[in-house]
Amino acid sequence: MKKLIFIFQILAFILFGCFNTYAQTGNVEITQSVDIEKVIEIRKEINKNISMLRIQIYNGNREDAQIIKEKFEKYKIDSIVDIVYETPNYKIWVGRYISQLEADRKLLEIRRYFSDAFIFRPVISPIIEEEIKKN
Repeated sequence: MKKLIFIFQILAFILFGCFNTYAQTGNVEITQSVDIEKVIEIRKEINKNISMLRIQIYNGNREDAQIIKEKFEKYKIDSIVDIVYETPNYKIWVGRYISQLEADRKLLEIRRYFSDAFIFRPVISPIIEEEIKKN
């Protein structure tokens, strides 16, 4: 009896597999409202005014800045480190934080090693800020 059912299932599978099956075919057309473009432009303007927080751990000459950067990286603190030149000094900026809370937490961790560290809002052009957010 089980053999008969099994053979029937195999035959049904083969028969259905022999027929061509047709799925629905069609084209999808997407129409975008002009209002969406306006919203995107407004969003870009709003994003220009968003600023981020950074932590500065050093301000001085280039050689010492490089040494401090290597020292910071050795401590394995999970943050982005940049050496920035603003006439006449080199500065080491750490992290890119959106919220004050996030920056404060990281500052507490960094101050264990760099007691002069502080949080600030750098002046950044909107184009650079968009690139930073992508990464």
